Amino acid sequence: MTLLEITPESHGVVLDIAYATKRNFTGKPVYARPGCYLHQDAAAKLAKASELAKAVGLRLKIFDAFRPSEAQWVLWNFRPDPEFLADPRKGSPHSRGVAIDLTLIDGAGIELDMGTGFDAFTPLSHHANTDIATAAQGNRFLLLGLMSAAGWDFYGNEWWHYQLFHARNYPVLGDGALDRPMMPPA
Repeated sequence: MTLLEITPESHGVVLDIAYATKRNFTGKPVYARPGCYLHQDAAAKLAKASELAKAVGLRLKIFDAFRPSEAQWVLWNFRPDPEFLADPRKGSPHSRGVAIDLTLIDGAGIELDMGTGFDAFTPLSHHANTDIATAAQGNRFLLLGLMSAAGWDFYGNEWWHYQLFHARNYPVLGDGALDRPMMPPA
């Protein structure tokens, strides 16, 4: 199965691949290089979501998309928390190329307030949490509406995570599915 590379030019998005930096919950880069890839079905739905965001003066900022199964193991071994991470033995939707972590940015490139940052493993990150500012709740609902209208399903514990319906119908893929590896050499 071929994964499609998602670029600012192809989808009108901003890329900030967190796991290629130390700005993630592990405190160190997991990927050797930033890359954003999706299965063609997910890439088409991302294009639709990007169009819908643009129509209201916003853009999508992507933190993660395809996550090689090797990376899922790194994350799980660092913090085996099934409330926020898929057990790699079952396979993550990210490792199937059909999940994306993202937020909304305004015309100046500033992230909309979502009440927590990306990968904040706390109940405050749950979609329906009302202990965050009203404006942040509205921004989450806006993101949810745009993504749902484009055909994405959401994960209730993470305001930033969206995946295709029936994600388990897609195979789990490793770093070898890419033309250029994202993972550091073993």
